[in-house]
Amino acid sequence: MATYVDPLVVGRVIGDVVDFFMPTVAMSVNFNSKNISNSCRIKPAMAINQPIIHITGRSSQLFTLVMTDPDAPSPSDPIMREWVHCGPQPTVGIHRYVLVLFLQKSPFQVVAPPTTRANFSTREFAARFDLGLPVAAAYFNSQKEPAARRR
Repeated sequence: MATYVDPLVVGRVIGDVVDFFMPTVAMSVNFNSKNISNSCRIKPAMAINQPIIHITGRSSQLFTLVMTDPDAPSPSDPIMREWVHCGPQPTVGIHRYVLVLFLQKSPFQVVAPPTTRANFSTREFAARFDLGLPVAAAYFNSQKEPAARRR
C-alpha cells in the first residue's frame, strides 16, 4: 500500500519556510503556459514575467501572496534565507522558489516594502500581519541558465 508524502515536506518548504498546515484553498500558478507543480523545474527565462495565479474562493476574500527563495545565495550555504522575489534569479545551484498564500482577515493599510530582500521571514511576516497559517503553497526549482556559447 502506497503512502502519500506531501511534496512540501519532501522539498523542505514545510520546515524551511512555513510550519505544517492543511491547504484549504486551491491555487494554480502559471508562468506563460507552464503550470507549476511542486518540485517542477522552470528556466529563469520562462519566468521573466509575473505568474498568473488562480485562487478558488469567494470574490470578497482577500489574499496575500509571498514569494521567496530559501536557498539564497546558494543551496549549500543559504545565509540570506529567505530572499523575497517576484521572479527567479538563481546564482549557483538549484534553488527552490516558494509561493505561499495567506487569507487576510481584513484589508491592510499600505505595507512598506522590506528594507532588504535578504533574510526575509515568511513566518514573521505572517505573524506581523496576523495572517495565521498559509491556505496554500507551491514551489518550483530553477537553476541559472548557461550563457550562450560564442563561436
